[in-house]
Amino acid sequence: QVHLVESGGGLVQAGGSLRLSCAASGRAFSTRSVGWFRRAPGKEREFVADSNWSGGRTDYADSVKGRFIISRDNGQDTVYLQMNSLKPEDTAVYYCAATPPYGSTSGRYDYWGQGTQVTVSS
Repeated sequence: QVHLVESGGGLVQAGGSLRLSCAASGRAFSTRSVGWFRRAPGKEREFVADSNWSGGRTDYADSVKGRFIISRDNGQDTVYLQMNSLKPEDTAVYYCAATPPYGSTSGRYDYWGQGTQVTVSS
């Protein structure tokens, strides 16, 4: 079992940056793959970025590649999403998620945070 809490969202102008944090509490966070997802108004939830348990392997959606960076600090049980060169189309509620222990980034995400709102003004 793991509990996830996102923070760091807010209102930013296009071209600006934000760093989202996802703090985990519970067991075995360092063995879980983690991901960031987002849901824009009127749209389906979509994948943004993920990281394997060590942070040594990451993947990004094409729409954010080169602008967003996912990282994790297993000593602090926290995963981050650094978002640069933000665009209005990045406006969404951002969620972090975690797999069961030893789960793959392409597998099932069983644990979800409550989300944090990111709004990018033009």
